[in-house]
Amino acid sequence: MIAQKKYSFSEESKSFTYKKYPSYKDSGIEWIGEIPEGWEVQRLKNLISTIQSGNREKGGGNLFDDGIFSVGGEHILWDGTISLKNPKYVSEEFYKSMNNGKLRINDVLLVKDGATIGKTAILIEKHRMAINEHVFLMRPNNKLIPKLLYYLISSDLGFKQIKLTETGSAQGGINLEFTSKIIFAVPSLSEQTKIAEFLDEKTEKIDKIIEKNIELINLLKEKRISLINNAVTKGLDKNVNLKDSGIDWIGEIPEGWEVRKLKDLSNLIIDGTHFTPTYVDKGIPFLRVTDIQSEKIDMGSIKYIPKEEYLKLNLRCNPKKGDLLFSKNGTIGIPKVVDWDFKFSIFVSLCLIKLKEIISVNFLKYYLVSPAIKEQIYVRSKTTSVTNLHLDQIREFFISFPPIQEQTNIAQYLDKETEKIDKIIIKTEKNIELLKEYKTSLIHNAVTGKIDVRGE
Repeated sequence: MIAQKKYSFSEESKSFTYKKYPSYKDSGIEWIGEIPEGWEVQRLKNLISTIQSGNREKGGGNLFDDGIFSVGGEHILWDGTISLKNPKYVSEEFYKSMNNGKLRINDVLLVKDGATIGKTAILIEKHRMAINEHVFLMRPNNKLIPKLLYYLISSDLGFKQIKLTETGSAQGGINLEFTSKIIFAVPSLSEQTKIAEFLDEKTEKIDKIIEKNIELINLLKEKRISLINNAVTKGLDKNVNLKDSGIDWIGEIPEGWEVRKLKDLSNLIIDGTHFTPTYVDKGIPFLRVTDIQSEKIDMGSIKYIPKEEYLKLNLRCNPKKGDLLFSKNGTIGIPKVVDWDFKFSIFVSLCLIKLKEIISVNFLKYYLVSPAIKEQIYVRSKTTSVTNLHLDQIREFFISFPPIQEQTNIAQYLDKETEKIDKIIIKTEKNIELLKEYKTSLIHNAVTGKIDVRGE
């Protein structure tokens, strides 16, 4: 078992206590409230000298293998940095012709539309980069230093104001006019530098703790997969004699085990309806891929269909307790044992597997998430990014398995051991969220003058 390193929210939060400013005054803005004496309320448009949106080269983007890195919303990370992974490019000629969107050190970037609107970053190293049409770059005037502009925009106060200026549909956007609607309170330049230096130091420390927690989660997930793979392909007896399975990607298996195709272990392998049914407020539950990804089915978020439609769908696909669901479209490869009694129907993105008595549903659940199956998916698809599985592919899965009692013992062992790992992962994920909340709170309190960090 991987030891859980102590990177906790409580340790970080207990390390810092801060005093308030000696005196405050009314900001004149109801939702801002009091601000420290000497601070001034300013609209964002009066604090910046430049705001620009980028462009996309015709025929560019993923079609170019090299060129000038073009920053989009997907490259702006939660910690305010710019990711160089999954690059998109514009040509050298296009970059030279650009009037707007060329990046300089200390440019503050803001995602202006789409699902990640409001994400912010600051360019701290010299790179030849441009932004695409989904990103704004901002440069402050002589009233504001770049780093404080970044912290103001990325603060909870900045994000909430930006979201209020958003227009359009569920994935709308903001236009240049948003700068006239955003209001901040700012101190003197020397005090801005103090605040920025303080936040640089403290947020870097928090980010490092978050990174270590993420590393721990990744190690635990690797441990979990390795544990499952060893158990479902080699069994629990480390001294057992092995034999050749006859299948390259399965390799050797214990003596006494068999290898069969999934279709030979099943009475039925079929997917759900290929047509979107009628959704109603009350009716029969209708499950999709998103509904089987949690330990328990969230009855508050699932869809419902009329009983008449359920009865028609039920003639073809009739899932019952003890069956296995397996996701085949979108997020593929998720198994879910039907351990509930209520009636339901499924969408085409899910596959229903009704097993023969020779195979344990709980053993198969673990086998279907093992590398032994992932390898078969990739070999048959000849790609590493599979988003759809056909029923014929699923039916042809090779499964190695022991006698039924040993399957039960393996499944029970994995239930116990994976639960231990999952508890640590959940605790660590919660710790990350608390650290992010603490970071957000620290930035907010510093840039709004709720705490005095000048002497820190």
